[in-house]
This record gives sequence, structure tokens and C-alpha cells, in this order.
Amino acid sequence: MGRPGGSRDGVWLERSDGAVAVAGERVDLDAVTHRWAQAINDAGYVPMSPVRLREVLHDLVKRMAGALAAEPFDPGPGRRVGADLVLAGITGGGALGCTVEVLGSGLAQPADGRHLRLLGALAEGFTEALCERTLDAQEEIRAAAAVARSDTEAALRAAEARFRAVFAGSAFGIGIADLDGRLVDANATLAEMIGYSRDELCGRAIVDFVPGTDVAGVADLFAQLGRSEHDRVRTDQRLYRRDGQVLWAHLAASLIRDERGEPRFQTIMVEDVTDRHHLQTRLRHQATHDPLTGLPNRTLLFDRLYELFASADSRQRVAVCYIDLDGFKAVNDSFGHDIGDELLVAVAHRLHECVSRAGHLVARMGGDEFVILVHDHPSTQDVVALAEAVLAALTEPVGAGGHRLAISASIGIVDRACASTTPSELMRAADITLYWAKADGKGKWALFDADRTDREVARYELSASMPGALERGEFLLEYQPLVLCGGETVVGAEALVRWRHPRLGLLGPDRFVSLAEETGMIVPLGLWVLEEACRQGRRWLDLAGDAAPLISVNLAVRQAQEPSLVDDVAAILARTRLEPECLQLELTESALIGPGHEPLAALTKLAEMGVRIAIDDFGTGYSNLTYLRTLPVQAIKLAGSFVDGLRTSGRDPGRVDRAGERMVATLVQLAHALDLTVTAEGVETRMQADRLRAVDCDSGQGFFYAHPGPPEQITAMITRG
Repeated sequence: MGRPGGSRDGVWLERSDGAVAVAGERVDLDAVTHRWAQAINDAGYVPMSPVRLREVLHDLVKRMAGALAAEPFDPGPGRRVGADLVLAGITGGGALGCTVEVLGSGLAQPADGRHLRLLGALAEGFTEALCERTLDAQEEIRAAAAVARSDTEAALRAAEARFRAVFAGSAFGIGIADLDGRLVDANATLAEMIGYSRDELCGRAIVDFVPGTDVAGVADLFAQLGRSEHDRVRTDQRLYRRDGQVLWAHLAASLIRDERGEPRFQTIMVEDVTDRHHLQTRLRHQATHDPLTGLPNRTLLFDRLYELFASADSRQRVAVCYIDLDGFKAVNDSFGHDIGDELLVAVAHRLHECVSRAGHLVARMGGDEFVILVHDHPSTQDVVALAEAVLAALTEPVGAGGHRLAISASIGIVDRACASTTPSELMRAADITLYWAKADGKGKWALFDADRTDREVARYELSASMPGALERGEFLLEYQPLVLCGGETVVGAEALVRWRHPRLGLLGPDRFVSLAEETGMIVPLGLWVLEEACRQGRRWLDLAGDAAPLISVNLAVRQAQEPSLVDDVAAILARTRLEPECLQLELTESALIGPGHEPLAALTKLAEMGVRIAIDDFGTGYSNLTYLRTLPVQAIKLAGSFVDGLRTSGRDPGRVDRAGERMVATLVQLAHALDLTVTAEGVETRMQADRLRAVDCDSGQGFFYAHPGPPEQITAMITRG
């Protein structure tokens, strides 16, 4: 059995065989320690026994593994590990380089790049600790120099001997300069670093070896030291060697005073940090660039965004083009990830060619998503032109793995004033706009629309609040009567759901039913509507007996396909004590037909129970008349578009549209031939009602008879009848 390691929630687990699991990967601590110890021994002298070295390194490996797996991630332990390497005396010329190489390959490499940040922190901790140790050595030199001028002759000779030993044998370049910063002496190490002899260095200043752009800053530091404004200064600086090569150095200069406290000399210590600088540069590049395409990654993109916003004035604008390849998953699934990677590299190259001349930044966000950052542009139209150029550049097929792959992309464009947004809001808007572009089809771009976003946000808020609204009882039912043609007898009542929203007021089904269908909320909402309607139907049955109206309830496609539909309806009828014959379920033609173009079996079972099945909006769906012979339906509801044909003719307002009337008459006759009853929807005028009666339509529904209203409206109509 293992035991928990140094990471919360058991993210990594140390085992008895010396291995750990880090981010799902097995890491052999003993093997990593052995490789590290061997590399450090090869790099130079180590001031401890091999056994002690392995003990020290094993502890440091465990700490690095724990830091790598910890949540939340903190690179701080890496900095402390770097400092402890210096404290242990592991500071040979190649110690840091081999440390990064061994740990970089031996530990886990999570996809979020945290291992690079941890190694960077280790290098920083190592550098800072080594600098501190350098300063301590410098203090020893300064103290030795002071004692040499204030002690007795014997002590002076001893101190000078110690000083010379440190001066000559130091691994750091050391120079003694006058108060003007000109060297009066230099050790062999400094001479070797710069590439000049000791005699050639004397009389020259360190600033003589500094690049022209940096001279003023470095000269000012040494001038402050010469004026006694500071006793110590230090900086990282480029120096030019005699052969023209660049040396990255850490400079530390101190002021030496005489026995009266007056400034006499400057000591300058120079540490060659070129390898460390290149290592840190490489780690920084790896942390901010995508390893596959070489493009900047999400981290660098947001760094640049924040820099732009920090320096922008109120008039400056910034734009992003958020790019997503169309159908990239199909490429990976069909040809494999190697081919997919080749495709991504080719796309990255084309994107870079599109934007490099204009100086824009293109970054890979991950997967097949890229972002182009545009600033200092004249207008939004220029950003749109760039997006169109990108789409055009991607139309040419890409060669990958011997295949010619056709590609396209969708682009979401956002262009905003820096003063009116933030980097996070800008990217969120771009993500939303990309979704619109993909919804419009392949190879399209979409421009951000604030009004559309507000509508989308409102839809999302409604969708998110719907479950709570159902629990809080914010939904209610209104009823619209189905009236017998040729009279005022109420033969049915259709239940229509409403939402009494606490902020938006009373919402009709057009505002939320489609959302409920998208989220699956239509199932619990539909069951609530069905049960409430059946309870009301029972009340009318108790009130009016045989004269009670039929209760008609709409079923959405998703409800009709629920496996538990039959059991749910049976349970509701049992709880409400409503007879099945008093319930009518309305479904559209598309909801009646299953995925295999066969009638849903559940509807047959419901019909066998006695529940009436009606086709809602007949004529707007499949309109396949052969289905009427096989579907378990008892009624059809003609769509309002047919009833519109019963209005007067547009060419002659005094005449009825006979073609529309003949169409309705034909449908009614067909339904009656199949023993189906017919209800006409959308009846708004007396002429329409009269014509429906003339063609023997059974019942009508619409504003002519009554608007949807509370159940008391139906109760009053029943009572009058």
C-alpha cells in the first residue's frame, strides 16, 4: 500500500518502490535522483560524499514532485529548491544546467506547462542564492582590505595574503577601481572573461565594455557609488568580449573606505551568467509559446493584452479575431493525431504569413483555436478585411501525411475601445461571436453584436432560472376553449403554460418553451403542466359532468420520446382521478414519428388506455396523408394558415377565397372518412366561423371565441351553456 505524498487530496502517492504518481504519470524518484547525482558529479567538484549527495537530491526531487502535483499550483517550492542547492554547495559550472535537464525530463510534464514555471522558479532561486553568496564573499574581501590598512604590519601582511588568495583564486572576476571607476587591478578570472590581459584592463572602466544603449545607466550606477550615495550597487548587464561575443554578467560593486571612513576604492565582482541567462530565456520562451506550432500561447496573448490595456488612452481600440477550424475533429478521427498536428502547423504558418507584415500577434489558444490580436487599426472594416484574408488563405488544401486536406475556419470578430472593456470581457465576447459564426455555417466570420449578446444572455438567464421557477411555483396555466362549430358549446379546453417571472412579468410560451426543449427542462415542466391540467379537468368534471370540456395538453417531441411517458401519464391520471377519455394529448406530426419513421409505440399504448391523440398544426409537418391510416390518432387540429384561407379574397374584398375554402373542405372530408374529428385553429372572424360550419368542421379555436384566460373563464362558459 502507498501513503499520501506532499500534495493535497492525494494527487500524488509515494509508493514503497520509491515511485510516485504525478498528474497521472508514474515517476521513479530513485531513478531521477540517480541520474541527477551522476550529472552533477560529471559537471564538477561536489563538497560531499556520494551517499550524502544522493540523500540531499532525493529530498529535493520529492519536493519538486510534490510542488508539481499540488493544487492550487505554486512555483514557490521550486525557488526554495534552487536556494537549497546553493546552500549545499552544489554550484559547479554546469550544476544548474544539468539540474534543469534531468528534472525537466524526469518529472511529469502536465499540459498546462506548470513544470516549465517550476523549473524557471528553481533557476531564479539558484541565481539569487548564488548572488547572495557572492555578496558575502565580497564583504570578506572588503573587510580584508580594510583590515590590511588599519592593522599592524604583521596583521597587514597576513590580511594581504588572505586578500590575494581570495583575489587570485576566486571563480568570479574581481577588479579594483578608483573612485572614477577605472580599474587599477584585476584578477585573472576577470581578464579571461573579457578576453583582455590584466595589463590591458588597467586604466579602463567596466562601462567601456557595455553596449552603447546601456552605457548611461551603468555609468550612473558607478557614479553614485563614487559619490558615496551608495555603498553597494548591483545589476545584470551585457558586456562585450574582445572577440565581439556577448557576455551576460551579474555585476556587484562595493565602496572601500580607509581608516577615517573616506572612500578610497571600488571593488567590482563579475559573475558570468550567460548560460543561466540563455536557460532562463529558453524556459521563458517555452512557457509563453506553443511547442507544436511555435506561435505565442494563451499566456503570452493575455500578457500582451494586459500591456495594451495598461498603456492605452481613451481613444485607442483593440480587436481580436477568434479562429476555430471547421471539422478538425473529423481529421483527427479519420487520419490520426499526427496528421492533425501537421495540419495545425501548416495553418499556423499561413496565419503567421497573413499577420506578420502588419505586425499583429497570432497565438494558438489550444486544440484548433487561434487568436489574432489587432491594435492601432484605423477601423473595424480593416479587421473584417483581415478576417476575410485569413479565410481566403485557408481555402487552399493542406498537404499532410500524403493527403490533401481541404480546410476552412470560422472567425468571431470583436473590436472595442480599450476604455469600455477589459481583456477578459474582450475574449469572452470573441468566444460568443465565434459561436455565432460556426452556427452560420463553415467558412464564415461574424462581427460582435451587443444587442444579440444581450438577447443571448437573457435567454441563458431564463434557461438557468427555469428549474428554480418550477420549484417556486412561478408557472401557471391559462385555457383557451375549443367551441363546437355552429354554436357556443365548449367541447374542450387547451392548457397553455405561462411564466409569472418576478422581474420580467408574465411570459408567454414563445419566450421559454424552446429553451426548455433545448435544456431538457421540457420534461419536468411538461409533467407539471399535464398534472395541473388534469386536476382542473377533474374539477370541471365534478362541476358539469358529461358537459365538462375535454382537457387538451401539448406534448413536445422530447416528451413524446421519453421511455417513461406511458407510466407518467397513467400515474397522473390516477392521482388526479381523471378518466383517460377526458384527456387529449396534442403532438405535432414530427413528434408522432420516431427516428425510424415509424409511429411511436408509446402513443399506441396511450390510445389503448383511452387517451385521445390529436395531431397539432396539421399540414405544417410531414403532411404525409398515409400516416393518418397508421397513426393512433382520433383528431386533427388544422393549422391557422388553412383558416386564413377562409378570409375574403385579397383581389376582391367582397368575395370569399373559394380555393382556400375548398382546401379546408377537402381536409375535413378526408378526416371524417377516417373517423377523425377536426378542430380549426386561429379562428378570428365570424366569416371564418361560418365557413367552417359550412364545410362541417367539428370545432374551432381562436380569438373569435375567446382569448386564453384563467380557468374561471371556461367555468363561466360551461355554466352559461
